[in-house]
This record gives sequence, structure tokens and C-alpha cells, in this order.
Amino acid sequence: MTSIPHLTLVLGGARSGKSRHAEALIEALPPPWTYVATAQAWDDEMRVRIAEHRARRSGDWLTLDAPLELPEAIRSVTAGRPILVDCLTLWLTNLMLAEQDVAAAGRDLIEACAQASGPVMLVTNEVGLGIVPDNALARRFRDEAGRLHQAVAARAGRVVFMVAGLPMQVK
Repeated sequence: MTSIPHLTLVLGGARSGKSRHAEALIEALPPPWTYVATAQAWDDEMRVRIAEHRARRSGDWLTLDAPLELPEAIRSVTAGRPILVDCLTLWLTNLMLAEQDVAAAGRDLIEACAQASGPVMLVTNEVGLGIVPDNALARRFRDEAGRLHQAVAARAGRVVFMVAGLPMQVK
């Protein structure tokens, strides 16, 4: 059996290959696996993206939808089962639009990951490498994402940065 750290963070830009890489890492472990999805299908384009993600997963995956209640979803997973969360930035968006306490939710997420009895893999978009956004909401999102990523990375046993489909081990 392949061994992976208790908590892994996989981050990168859009279409960098982060989801596929995280899925491959989890699939190196014995099934069944749990996929915790944070996306919401608000439009046709997002429905297509969600369908593509679902289509590439085998029947060994159980999917939980958790657009807001991510820590609770992680806590609900059967003991020992590997968990893949895709993705933190969509979850953060959902929290911000619902006017939730982002800092408290981040702390709760980290606690839920620490309490999980199986490995947890978190996928997220790195959004801090571009220009400074031109509006307050986008700047707040970028800042909140950066804070969340730093907090998770500090506790993760492994951090992988994806570039053009290539994994770069950061930690």
C-alpha cells in the first residue's frame, strides 16, 4: 500500500492539472475514496466542468457535495477512508458570497482535517501570482485565499504546486 501524508495541499493555476494529480495520488491508495465537491452548478459552463470531473472518476468514489459545510462533510466520512476536497477556492467563494466568517470556517476546516482518521488531500487555485485586482471584493478574495493556503500549508505534510501538468514538490 502506498503511504501519503495525513494532509496534502495541491495548488496551482486554472487548468494546471491539480485535480487530476490529486486524484491519482488518492487512487494509489486502496478504494473506496471520498470526493468532497465544493462547486455549485450556477450555469451551463460550470455544469459541464462538474460533469467532466465526475466522468473521469470510477465507481470506487463516493461524492459528497459541500458548497458551504466542508468541515462537516469531512467529519462525516467513514473512518480511514481517503478524502479528496476539490476545491478550497470555490468553497471560499461560496463562504464569501454567503457572508460567512471566513477565518472561523478556515480554522474549522483545519481542525476537521486534523481529526480525520484517513488521509486528506485539498485541491485549490493559487490566485496570488497575478496583478493586484482592481476591486475590493477580488482583493479580499485573493487575500483570504492566501491566508487560507498559508494556514493549510503550515499543517500539511506535503504541498505540491502544479505547473502545466507537472507537480513541483514544495514541502
